[in-house]
Amino acid sequence: MLRRLAFAAFAATALLPAAAHAATAQGNLMMKRWGVSDKCAQLAQRQFPDYTAEALAKRDQAFKNCLNSQNLPPREPIAPGE
Repeated sequence: MLRRLAFAAFAATALLPAAAHAATAQGNLMMKRWGVSDKCAQLAQRQFPDYTAEALAKRDQAFKNCLNSQNLPPREPIAPGE
């Protein structure tokens, strides 16, 4: 009984790296996209640093334009009421 349990644990750990490798490619792509999206947010923040309604609306537009140019999915707007 103990040998069977040990073999099952060994088999599970032997197959784990293969499953982790398959998920890694998708995870790397997601992390790369989030990084580019964060850079777009930083760029928009630098362009329009104020927290007025007008600056927030311009920041949202700059952020959306950057995301569209990088073929990334949109995020929620920053400006209130949009």
